Amino acid sequence: MSVERALISVYRKNELELFASGLAELGVELVASGGTAAALTEAGLEVTPVEALTEVPELLGGRVKTLHPRIHAAILARRDDAQDVATLDEQDIRPFDLVCVNLYPFTEVAGRFGVREEEAVEMIDIGGPSMLRAAAKNFAYVVPVCTPGQYRAVLGELRDTGEVSATTRRRLAAEAFAVTAAYEAAIAQWFAGREAFPNRLTLALEKAEDLAYGENPHQRAAYYVDREARTHLLSNVSQLHGRQLSLINLYDLSAARLQVREFAVPACVIVKHANPCGVAVGSTVEEAYERALAADPVSAFGMVVAVNRPVGGELGRRLAERFVDVLIAPGFDQSALAPLTEKPATRILLDRERRRVDPAEKDFKRVPGGLLVQDRDLDTEDRERMQVVSGSPGEGCWGDLLFAWRVCKHVTSNAIVLAKDLQTIGICGGQTSRVDAVRIALSKAQEHGHDARGAVLASDGFFPFPDGPLAALEAGVSAVIQPGGSKRDDEVAAAVRDAGATMVLTGRRHFRH
Repeated sequence: MSVERALISVYRKNELELFASGLAELGVELVASGGTAAALTEAGLEVTPVEALTEVPELLGGRVKTLHPRIHAAILARRDDAQDVATLDEQDIRPFDLVCVNLYPFTEVAGRFGVREEEAVEMIDIGGPSMLRAAAKNFAYVVPVCTPGQYRAVLGELRDTGEVSATTRRRLAAEAFAVTAAYEAAIAQWFAGREAFPNRLTLALEKAEDLAYGENPHQRAAYYVDREARTHLLSNVSQLHGRQLSLINLYDLSAARLQVREFAVPACVIVKHANPCGVAVGSTVEEAYERALAADPVSAFGMVVAVNRPVGGELGRRLAERFVDVLIAPGFDQSALAPLTEKPATRILLDRERRRVDPAEKDFKRVPGGLLVQDRDLDTEDRERMQVVSGSPGEGCWGDLLFAWRVCKHVTSNAIVLAKDLQTIGICGGQTSRVDAVRIALSKAQEHGHDARGAVLASDGFFPFPDGPLAALEAGVSAVIQPGGSKRDDEVAAAVRDAGATMVLTGRRHFRH
């Protein structure tokens, strides 16, 4: 399909001159609206303004420019329909073969801090989506172009073959409808923003990058982001080295980043299969790493590591001694990168993101045919609301209890975390029995040479019976923190008191399925 006449109406002018001049060189007549026509004229191109076709000037301060039958009939006419062709001839309307539109930046304006409602509303594009949808609907005869990223490919095809193929037009139509759908979804989401769970949930996701593979090598995968979100998993993150990221890498990375952001002091989180296997804080990030690794060095094979301080040469050399799948940090010295980049598989990520996760962001879980939607569990521990039902914990004990409780929130249910001196020494998650989870956590601590005497235990859910806490206390654990809420809370608390140990009830649980 050759292109003889093009309608151009764009908000973003980047690469516009290159595209329009390329069309003009191919003999394409240019028609443009408002500011687009002015920009093309300034660039020295011959252009027909839209009002010359409609014989109506811009109305309502520019709100009405292209909403006119002479514009939309020229886009929507079917060239093989005799009645459509006769109508165009009767009305002296020449059809458009290409429509290039990009939309007002609603999301950018509406997302600004302190933006007024009327400012956001003015960025709701009406004419642009109408023209783009019309061109996409009539893709059999019209080339719909909706982003500057498409300019070079369209020009290249016109130059090489003198036309734009049906396959390309269909692909561009799909992208055009995806753009307008995402645009409308963002607007709907903004209007419904005051409701936690509106009657209709509209999501606008954009592909950030293709992934190496899904949960298994035979599964394809890609990473999509919500452009409405202030931050996302890879926002302000640069990959400095290593293989292409996979779906599992991102899943583990999400778990590691969310966990390490729980701490302001130097901290290290080591993750396997979306669960922390070693977490520790220290006076330096080097100390934090050594303690996190020592928590469970066997599970740390092929680990995802997140630290909240820059990686220096010493830590870089220590990390290079291990099989590290993904490493993310807020900075890397050259002396650290030298040994790390000798490992071709290690994915090294530089994290420049300083913003926190939006507390209003929802958590989604896919089920067949739908989504389960909930608030994110961003709750932080509030010592004042907790209830001490046994013993009298000192400040050191409180520190370990709150540390273990922070880690526990990020472990798959049933979650049990053993901690001592701000270091995890045994973690178990994903068991169907809570008492089994206690026993496995104790076994892992013993296996890696950790003494449970004087340690604390955190449980993401209540203990329905005393057997779980008693198994831990018999191994030397001195304090337990758990949500409470069981019918047998009094019985469980009495058993802990009889053992001379401490128990704290938090009043809320941290299940993560």
